[in-house]
Amino acid sequence: AELVLRVVLGPREDWFTPRAQAVFTSRTYRVSSASNRIGLRTRGPVLERARSGELLSEGMVLGAVQVPPDGRPVVFLADHPTTGGYPVIGVVRAADLPAAAQAAPGTPVRFIPVRRR
Repeated sequence: AELVLRVVLGPREDWFTPRAQAVFTSRTYRVSSASNRIGLRTRGPVLERARSGELLSEGMVLGAVQVPPDGRPVVFLADHPTTGGYPVIGVVRAADLPAAAQAAPGTPVRFIPVRRR
């Protein structure tokens, strides 16, 4: 079954092109076999940045969606680190994280944008 993750965009969605933001919230990814307790890694469309360079490392909340230099989203899970200087395009709703943590490699994943409460 497809894993649907509701995501609030931000805090660094402006580091990505409008096209990348549209791709992130409309295309299907797959859970990578490289996923673990740190993060659900994805395979799929690459997200193009609007800005170059890196950020200072920041603490992030559970569910933050970091985009490392390869352009593929990583959802931070239980043992997540700081961002390591990579921008965070959004944050997955807490209610969706247990399913993300249990998703098997190859599972289709979609990120659905929702508004902040």
